[in-house]
Amino acid sequence: MILKPNQRQKLDETDDQLFYDYPRFVTHVDEAFIQQLTDLYRHRLSPNTRILDMMSSWVSHLPEEIEFTHVEGHGLNAEELARNSRLDHYFVQNLNFNPQLPLVDQSFDAVLNCVSVQYLQYPEGIFSEIHRILKPGGIAIISFSNRMFFQKAIQAWREGSEASRVELVKHYFTSVPGFTVPEVIVNKSTVPDFLQWLGVGGGDPFYAVIAHRSRS
Repeated sequence: MILKPNQRQKLDETDDQLFYDYPRFVTHVDEAFIQQLTDLYRHRLSPNTRILDMMSSWVSHLPEEIEFTHVEGHGLNAEELARNSRLDHYFVQNLNFNPQLPLVDQSFDAVLNCVSVQYLQYPEGIFSEIHRILKPGGIAIISFSNRMFFQKAIQAWREGSEASRVELVKHYFTSVPGFTVPEVIVNKSTVPDFLQWLGVGGGDPFYAVIAHRSRS
């Protein structure tokens, strides 16, 4: 197993759907992070493909000029997902309760997860599902910073360093046979920590771990 039982624990063990029941129409990272993520999507996602935006909200940060065949949204708040203009369809599901996605095998060209991987208690199951629904050669992009809902992040994430969190996500990929060697993109903040927490622009570090479903 990737994680020990205690490493999966959250400070707030109540049902995640209760925590996310009230919509939050805010962005959880700064504009510099969002711009880097949109640029990454611009360079790594192809037009006229099928995208799953996993653990999404009211905005997906996809490049406005790129048209996709279908963008499927997933999250825990229906009101947020309904506000997301990039989604062609969405569904609500608690992945910590049921990790099996109601999606067809090899039906997506890309799976995206933005600043939410820290809340997964059973990443082995989720990353197996990501692999299952990706087409051969399909891409998975997991992006995150140092921000989180502390009470809902798993212990392994809360107590880890930024470097150890990168290694953890890499391990999520390598634990599933059939992914390529993960690629890591890092743009660390040069703004002091105390200014980051005050919301000074450009302060959020940017991390992305990327892998493809093997073609063979």
